[in-house]
Amino acid sequence: MSVSELSRRAQRILHAVVTEYLNVGDPVGSRTVTRRHDLKLSPATVRNVMADLEELGLLEQRHSSAGRVPTASGLRFFINELLKVRGLSAREKDEIRERVAARTPDEVVQRASRLLSDLTQHAAVIITPDPDHQRLSHIEFVPLRDGKLIAVLVTADGSIENRLIVDDVEPRRLESIHNYLNQLLKGMTLDEVRERVLRELGEDKNRYDEAIGAALRLGHAVFVARGRSADVVVSGQANLLDDQLAHDHARELLRTLEDKETLIRLLDRTRHAEGLQVFLGAETALRALSGSSVIAMPYGPEDQPIGALAVIGPMRMNYAKVMSVVDVTADTVSQLLAELGGGGA
Repeated sequence: MSVSELSRRAQRILHAVVTEYLNVGDPVGSRTVTRRHDLKLSPATVRNVMADLEELGLLEQRHSSAGRVPTASGLRFFINELLKVRGLSAREKDEIRERVAARTPDEVVQRASRLLSDLTQHAAVIITPDPDHQRLSHIEFVPLRDGKLIAVLVTADGSIENRLIVDDVEPRRLESIHNYLNQLLKGMTLDEVRERVLRELGEDKNRYDEAIGAALRLGHAVFVARGRSADVVVSGQANLLDDQLAHDHARELLRTLEDKETLIRLLDRTRHAEGLQVFLGAETALRALSGSSVIAMPYGPEDQPIGALAVIGPMRMNYAKVMSVVDVTADTVSQLLAELGGGGA
């Protein structure tokens, strides 16, 4: 349903009911609407319109003697069509930047997670920058015992990652392997590195050169035959338990927030979408979040976001405030990571 399909009067009454419900949490009656909102309508008129909105599936009356509350569809209509989100002031934006700014990308993400939780009083989740979009600065292999090697990867933002691999390459060949791989792959994103290694392995000319073959074999072990290493930072889990509805699913909620792969799948939907995303209850596709809302936003370059951040809270939350905070925080994280050289630029 679009806003044009609902009369102006019905829009105003729906806005009043949803606003009251989000603020107080109790079913909203017609007298509450007329008393607190300057609609210049009688309680009887408001009651009739509320009944119409119920027939449309936007409101529901859980008990015959009680007022009405928004359905998931009503809340979705409110967010998409009626909600006016106030932008943060320049001072508020400056304060967010001051609290998030740090010396390394990891610190920026950690601080942003805590900030989101503090400002919204809900749980905050951030997927760290996608490692596939980090650019390779240098790779080196350090021999261990029993045919094992430590691959040391240094990315353009200064991050260092060690990966254990097994290969019987002779230690005396490592220097030439370092030189070959660094010349071939330096400056590429890890995603591009993976594609280049696979392409080089498929070239006939490389099948008969033992040194190149050994280098590409190690490159395959490091960049292709590896699992995803993106991480998830979670703050404010306890805030979820402040919502009465959450108590029924407390263990399941907390278990979900500890499941890294589940959270990555959820926020990946945001990273590949455009702009701010709001998932209500069942829209999250997670049973544990059936009574929760997720407000999420990608961060990084607009044409190629490198991560995503989100606030998870009850469906009865201050959407205008949370959406503003999430939007500005994502923009701030993007700017800071770009300045540090870890923003995918």
